[in-house]
Amino acid sequence: MLEALQSYLVTPSVSQSLLVLTVVVAAGLYLGGRLSFRGMSIGVTWILFCGLLVSALGLHIHPVVEQFARDFGLVLFVYSLGLQAGPSFFASFSKGGVKLNMLAVAIIVLGVACTLGLTWLSGEEPATMVGVMAGAVTNTPSMGAAQQAYSDIFHTQNPNIAAGYALAYPFSIIGVIASMLVLRRLLRLKLDDEQQRLLADKTQNAKEPVCVDVRLFEGVEGLSIRQLHKLCPIDMIVSRIIRADGSEQVADSTSVLAEGDTIRVLTDRTHISALEAIGRTSVFSRVPKGDSANLVSRRIVVTKSEWNGQKIGKVAIRGHYHVNITRVIRAGVNLLATPDLTLQLGDRLIVVGEQEDVRRVAELFGNELRRLDTPHLVPVFLGMALGVIMGTIPIVIPGSGQTFRFGLAGGTLIVALLMGRFGPAYRVVTFVTTSANRMLREVGLALFLASVGLGAGSAFLPALVSGGYMWILYGLIITMLPLLIAGWAAYRLLHIDFFTVTGLFTGACNDAPALAYAMSLAPDNDRASLAFATVYPLTMFLRILAAQLMIVFLC
Repeated sequence: MLEALQSYLVTPSVSQSLLVLTVVVAAGLYLGGRLSFRGMSIGVTWILFCGLLVSALGLHIHPVVEQFARDFGLVLFVYSLGLQAGPSFFASFSKGGVKLNMLAVAIIVLGVACTLGLTWLSGEEPATMVGVMAGAVTNTPSMGAAQQAYSDIFHTQNPNIAAGYALAYPFSIIGVIASMLVLRRLLRLKLDDEQQRLLADKTQNAKEPVCVDVRLFEGVEGLSIRQLHKLCPIDMIVSRIIRADGSEQVADSTSVLAEGDTIRVLTDRTHISALEAIGRTSVFSRVPKGDSANLVSRRIVVTKSEWNGQKIGKVAIRGHYHVNITRVIRAGVNLLATPDLTLQLGDRLIVVGEQEDVRRVAELFGNELRRLDTPHLVPVFLGMALGVIMGTIPIVIPGSGQTFRFGLAGGTLIVALLMGRFGPAYRVVTFVTTSANRMLREVGLALFLASVGLGAGSAFLPALVSGGYMWILYGLIITMLPLLIAGWAAYRLLHIDFFTVTGLFTGACNDAPALAYAMSLAPDNDRASLAFATVYPLTMFLRILAAQLMIVFLC
C-alpha cells in the first residue's frame, strides 16, 4: 500500500496535482498564521516557500495543471484587487493625491534604476534581477507578469525569477521598516514633536470633507439656500438649519434663512475661508453624531440594484422626502454627496432628516445588508475574460519595432480598475462584499504562489548555493535606497509630515506588514493608512508594467 501511495505521489496526474496543491496551500497558510518575528509575519508567502520545499524534495505536479493554477490564480487575485481599488485609484489623482502619487512614481523609477545598475555591476541575468526587484517591493503580481512576459518571448519558464523573488521578499519587509528608522535618524525627528506640529498645521488634509457650523452674519437673512449657493459658489452640502430658538430643520433649496440662524455645512477644508465671508465658522474634526430632538443622522446602505449608476441629483431626495444626503462612503473613502456623484451598489449614505422621512429613504435604497450577500458573478467572470483579451493584444512600441503585451496581470488589472470605477455608470453591478472579495483574492494568491513554488523549487537551492545569497543584499538596496531618497525629499523639500511619508513607503512597496508598524508609530492619526491607500493602486499597476517592460527590453 505504501508503494502504491508513493507511486501515486511521484506520478504527475490531475488528481495528484490537486492533492499536492491543496496540501502546499494548507501548510503555507498554517505556518503564515503561526510564525512571526516581533509581530511581523510574511503571511501567505509561506505558501511559496512550502512549494519550493516540496519541489526541492522531488515532488512535482502535472505541467498543464501547474500552468493553469498559476495563470488562473494570478487573474483571480489581480482582478479582485483591481475591482476593489477602482474607485480610490481614480480619486487618488485629485484631492491632494497627485503629490503623493508622483513621489510613488519617483520611488518606482529609482527602484528600476537601482535594479539596472546592480544588474550591470554584478553581471547577474536581467530576468533574475527583475524577480529580485519584485521581491524587494513585495509585489507578487509583478513577479507573475515578469514570468509570463519571459514565457511569451522564450516559450519557457525561468525559475530564477521566482527564486530571486523568494529570497528578496522576506527581507524587504525588514528593509521598509529599517528605511523608516534610518530616515527618522537622518532627520533627527521626535515622534511627539511631529504629532504636535501636525496639530498646529491646519493645512494638512485640506481636501478631506469637514463639518462646519456657520452662524450667519446680518444681511444674509431673507435669502434662500439656492441664493446662498450663488453668493458662496463652492462645493458644499447644507444639511440642516439651526434656528435662533434652537430648533432644527432639514435644509432644501427653497429654505429661507432668518436672523440668528446657523447652518451646518459639509465641504472641503479649503473652502472654510469662503464660508467666513457669510458667517462665523466652527469646524468639527468629525461630523457630530448626536441627534437633535427632531432630526436624526443615519447611515443607509444602497442595496437595491436599480440605484446602481444613478446620479444623486436625479434622485431628488431632498424635494420628495425632505432629507439630505450629506456624504457617501465608498471603499473607505468619504465623498461629498454632490448632485453629479454617481451612486454604486454598496455605497453607504449619510442621511439627515426627521425619523420617519429617514426610514422611508432607507426603504427606498434598500438598506438590507442580506441583499449584498447575493453574489453577482457574471460581471466578475466577464471582467476577467475582457482582462485576458486585453492582456493578449500586441502593442507596437514606437521606434523600436518591438511589440508589447500587458499580459494576464496587466490586462486584468486595467479592466478591473475600469470596471470598479465606471461599471456602475453603465448599470453594471460590480459590487462584491469585502469578505467575498478577500476570499477570491486570497484563493487566487494561494493558487499562484503554490504553483510558482512547485515550479521553481528544483532550481532554488542550486541558485542559493551558487551565489543567490547576494540577491538578498541586492533586494535590500532596491528596497531602501529609493525610499530614503524620496522620503528625504518629501519631508525636507515638499514639507510632507513623517507619518504620511511612512504610509508612502508602505504603499509604494505594497507592504501591508510594514504598514502595521507605521500605524503603530502614531495610533491617534490615520495618515499612514491614508497615504498607503492613496498610492497603492497606481504603484501596483506601474510595478506590473515596469516588470514586463524590463523583461521585453533587457532579455
